[in-house]
Amino acid sequence: MSLLANLFRSSIGRKFLMAVTGLILTGFAFGHLLGNLQIFGHPDQINGYAHFLQGLGPALWLVRLVLLAAVVIHVWAAVALTLESKAARGPEPYGVHKWLEATIASRTMRVTGLIVLAFIVYHILHFTVGLAGTDYYKGTLDSVTLSQDVREFGIPLASKGAEVHDVYSMMFIGFSHPLVSIFYILATSLLAVHLWHGADSMFQTFGLRSNKWSCCLRKVVGFLALVYFLGNIAIPGAILAGVAKPAPGTVAAQHLAAR
Repeated sequence: MSLLANLFRSSIGRKFLMAVTGLILTGFAFGHLLGNLQIFGHPDQINGYAHFLQGLGPALWLVRLVLLAAVVIHVWAAVALTLESKAARGPEPYGVHKWLEATIASRTMRVTGLIVLAFIVYHILHFTVGLAGTDYYKGTLDSVTLSQDVREFGIPLASKGAEVHDVYSMMFIGFSHPLVSIFYILATSLLAVHLWHGADSMFQTFGLRSNKWSCCLRKVVGFLALVYFLGNIAIPGAILAGVAKPAPGTVAAQHLAAR
């Protein structure tokens, strides 16, 4: 218990908590992206995948609670460290050379963090809860019947004939709205920048970065952030630009054709 208390009280402990929660959230972000990229496949694939997740019941809520706790602790640690840094710095600002030595990602870390937090809240209200920005697709989406068995890496997710939510059409219709897509593109771009610096700092906190390979590590982290960025903008970007079109016969195809 005293060890846990020290983690929250000391600067090193707060940095460690921020790194651990950042690792958890980064893993979720990439997993979430891989799941969403199934929108480019057969409609049954992402619908079956979503049906499998919804069927986890208590396990899904446990994951959500862990993610919520990670977000709260991550934000709290960031605020606490920021206030501590300002108090230690005093009224005199750092020299200009210190500002120039910092990367763009590190200089904008707090701003991107706040915007990403607002994006997460909106994303949950938009697609998960359905309380925000849903006027243009609410009432158009009924459950659909899977036309085939759905598997992921050989693991059965849903069976042919199952009634599932039409997540495929919800995403296509949702991202066909220009303002929504543009907001998602901007927010996920900032999230990629946040991950870029955050992952680099995480390795330093864990003591895994040395002078020998710090440059290579930064390149790997930057590459992963770029992959995450491209993967995220591909979904709303392709739908908004009309490059990706909904499969014929789906609710999304009918809805967009009626516009």
